[in-house]
Amino acid sequence: MAKKTEILLETGTNELEILEFHIDEATPAGPVACHFGVNVAKVMQVIESPRLVRPESAPHPCMLGVIPLRDHILPVLDLAVWLGMDKAAHDQEVVIVTEFSQSVTGFLVSGVTEIHRVGWPEVIPPSRALGRVDSSSIIGLVEREGRFIQLLDLEHVLADLDPTASEQAWKTTVRAESAYTALVADDSATIRAMLRNNLEAANFRVQMTTNGAEALERLTAIKAEALEKGLPVGQILDVLISDIEMPLMDGFSLAKAVKSDPQLSALPVILYSSIITDELRHKGESVGADAQVAKPDLDQMARTAIGLIESKAAAQAG
Repeated sequence: MAKKTEILLETGTNELEILEFHIDEATPAGPVACHFGVNVAKVMQVIESPRLVRPESAPHPCMLGVIPLRDHILPVLDLAVWLGMDKAAHDQEVVIVTEFSQSVTGFLVSGVTEIHRVGWPEVIPPSRALGRVDSSSIIGLVEREGRFIQLLDLEHVLADLDPTASEQAWKTTVRAESAYTALVADDSATIRAMLRNNLEAANFRVQMTTNGAEALERLTAIKAEALEKGLPVGQILDVLISDIEMPLMDGFSLAKAVKSDPQLSALPVILYSSIITDELRHKGESVGADAQVAKPDLDQMARTAIGLIESKAAAQAG
């Protein structure tokens, strides 16, 4: 599987690889392919459809059942049903098996097209283009050969299917004695809401941005404010918390920009992702991230942020 992590290990490329797949929607004129994509780093493999029949007891209409695969028993979800699409079924359907946030899940789709190497600046935020489905389900869109590929927010899919479990997993038991300010960058509305709840419960003032480019613009404004007031940036902002996968500018590129800026370099930076592995941690370290958190451990985000801020304060006092 060296191929799927290779691109994320190239420091500063601001690129990823996406697996393009399609769902064939039934129309009066015949099937019409709608194109979607997921990060290759989240894909374990693609298998033939096991042709499951949804049990009447399924907790959600998109849940088709479970199958054994390697050492896993994984649920299989009909992605078209979750997206509210009327899929034209055929015998060549496939299941994309994904692994992220310590969860292995299969997604039934009509077929797989190809793998594309994409620069994050090419990814159009869903608010700036008309997507096929609700923009809360879409990270962004990429144009290839006259068609738009919609990048799916798979975390949003799983959180939507089990919202109680997601909310429970993000609760925190820590609270800072002093109020701190955090700038958060994440393209997923679901993750932003959960992070805001986690951090505010721990006595943080939270500023939200939707991608790395927007976060860098906010940091530039904070630098100007600090200069005008004759203050270090650290007296206005205590920590930057960023997702890795985002349109326009990813978290690695954002961290690199921050740590290369003399006015911002002392700012603690926390990167997080659903696909952090030992190999990917190497890249986070190479761009100067002070901490890296896997999304299943985001209940620890506030604790990690408080630890970094207070360690920095102690070092300056000493």
